[in-house]
Amino acid sequence: MERRHFCLLPALSGSFMMNGQAPADPAGNPFFREWTGPFGMPPFAEIHNEHFLPALERSIDEARKEVIAIGDNPAPPTFANTVEALDNSGELLEKVQGVFSNLAGAETNDTIEAVSRKVAPMMAALRDDQTMNPKLFARVKAVWEKRDSSGLQPEQIRLADETYKNFVRGGAALDNAGKERLRAINRELSTLSVRFSQNLLKETNSYKLVIEKKEDLSGLPEGVVAAAADAAKRANLPGKWVFTLQAPSIWPFLTYADNRELRRQILTAYSKRCDNGNEYDNNQVLYRIAALRAEKARLLGYETFAHLTLEERMAKKPEKVYDLLNQLWKPALGLAEKEKSDMQAMINAAGAGFQLEAWDWRYYAEKVKAQRYALNEDEVREYLSLDNVLQGAFMVANKLYGIRITERTDLPKYHSEVRTFEVKDADGSHLGIFLIDYHPRPGKRVGAWSSRYRGQRIKAGKDIRPIVVNVCNFSRPAAGKPALLSPEEVETLFHEFGHGLHSLFAKVRYQGLSGTPRDFVELPSQIMENWATEPAVLSTFARHYQTGNPIPPELLAKIERAGKFNQGFLTVEYLAASLLDMEWHTIKSEPKTDAAGFEKAALGKIGLMPEIYSRYRSTYFQHIFASGYAAGYYSYIWSEVLDSDAFQAFKEKGDLFDPNLARAFRARVLERGGSEDAMQMYRDFRGREPSVAPLIEKRGLGSNRQ
Repeated sequence: MERRHFCLLPALSGSFMMNGQAPADPAGNPFFREWTGPFGMPPFAEIHNEHFLPALERSIDEARKEVIAIGDNPAPPTFANTVEALDNSGELLEKVQGVFSNLAGAETNDTIEAVSRKVAPMMAALRDDQTMNPKLFARVKAVWEKRDSSGLQPEQIRLADETYKNFVRGGAALDNAGKERLRAINRELSTLSVRFSQNLLKETNSYKLVIEKKEDLSGLPEGVVAAAADAAKRANLPGKWVFTLQAPSIWPFLTYADNRELRRQILTAYSKRCDNGNEYDNNQVLYRIAALRAEKARLLGYETFAHLTLEERMAKKPEKVYDLLNQLWKPALGLAEKEKSDMQAMINAAGAGFQLEAWDWRYYAEKVKAQRYALNEDEVREYLSLDNVLQGAFMVANKLYGIRITERTDLPKYHSEVRTFEVKDADGSHLGIFLIDYHPRPGKRVGAWSSRYRGQRIKAGKDIRPIVVNVCNFSRPAAGKPALLSPEEVETLFHEFGHGLHSLFAKVRYQGLSGTPRDFVELPSQIMENWATEPAVLSTFARHYQTGNPIPPELLAKIERAGKFNQGFLTVEYLAASLLDMEWHTIKSEPKTDAAGFEKAALGKIGLMPEIYSRYRSTYFQHIFASGYAAGYYSYIWSEVLDSDAFQAFKEKGDLFDPNLARAFRARVLERGGSEDAMQMYRDFRGREPSVAPLIEKRGLGSNRQ
């Protein structure tokens, strides 16, 4: 399941020069020369803000000229001179975008944000220029029509098919008026998405809960208090304590703080992000995005935007998504009601005299868990230092696939906190470079993600290996301790590492086949979470940060017993967001009410209990309004069906590291990218289609017992 991670950090101090006055002339622009350093890594120390816009403008112009030349080629269209040529075009743009887009997410600043706003419509226009070029489309169509009789290999046939479909879905078959309208829609959508994301970052960073009285810290663990004191120092508020809307700050506060009014204040601020009628308000932005997407779908001949999007996913159509979500909704809601009753009983027994509210849930859930299982998350954290967890993830990958991951301190990095590793296969050959960036900063967007500075591809017969990065927002070290992770953060580290392995293992010939459907791409990441939480695996890397002693068997037993605790809440808040996403993207025209009214009606229709908020409200639902998960947030639970079933295969073998099964998973899932149908790849691995039963069991949704 997707993880939420949202804190503050000192001033930027990395080797990447954020505000330097570098020369902007082409001769001094590092993007315009070959990178000859180790593994072709970007020379971050030489890249300055002033280089981005001219590099993007030139690379966009070059990519446009390349596409025009392919369309104008007088030779008869062939796979090589048309489809393959398209796949190889835009190399400079890929190089520039690989750096710029990653820094825009992990290390942004005012200049990068301004460039993002300017370049977004330029990129949209470039995509439209390609797909709406009639000469180019005619050539692509000619190759596509003869794909089965031209002696092409299966991978080439699939690329021809995917390329043709991308053109049609991009408006190639529209008349001139339709094309012009689609261009206008795409241009406006690109600008609105950037605005939504930048508003969210600014609104999130602008909030501080400042605590001046020590008694208001009652209940909070020592490490949480120390981190808040450090945050106050960075905010020039020495002697006070600062809590923010970043994950390592807000969630521990809501879990442990005894002060109910302060819990209400911080959760209210979190849930009202970009919904305050100020300069960062996203209501009109997201409303317009939804309306434009609905219009775009109609223009292209689809009933709704969800129909347009899901056509290329495993789900294929909205009905299948709703079917899965609704299967889970009722049992999840029933379990959440049981959890609510247990907490209300505790409140009543203490004579507190109030009804449970949303800002009470995590606090009383922790108390019920401690009472029922004698399990304290803060005690567990002491065995989960960041370095040990990271080595645990590397160990799992080594035992499964034989790969070796070695830190390299000689490679360029964009910030001093980034760590770089070389990944080698079992035979010693180079697989790729892996970067990690694990702590929050003001210039880093919230959440956790995996990305690439360079993707894997075959160029002139040579296998170009990837440069992959994992970016997260984990708890910082505090009070002389190492960074100690929560169990959820451990799962997140393994999750994003799973995405990283997917990129590192890629073994496809064509860039156009490197991606997988959104509702399949979470399988490689989520399956890794299963190893992270297996007691037999956890015991190998969970060691006390002071003594080095392994986690005691009795504590492992408590963790295992509590494994299904609070799953009603976790499933309901996730499903509510997934259903909200689908509601926004199954509209057939502009919504009849404003954004707030639409959301209220959508969540009311499913009967969401007021004590649980949707994981994301619309105004800060970045996944669907500023990322690639529109009509796709369900993908996490869809993929969880796959990962639960796939991990069950290892359990059935009686060996969580069965080498034959690991080889099959790597060869049939991780290496193939999008070169084959996703369900067929899964069947090739499992021998059948996935069963939902392992997921139901894992989440404890088969009954209301915990």
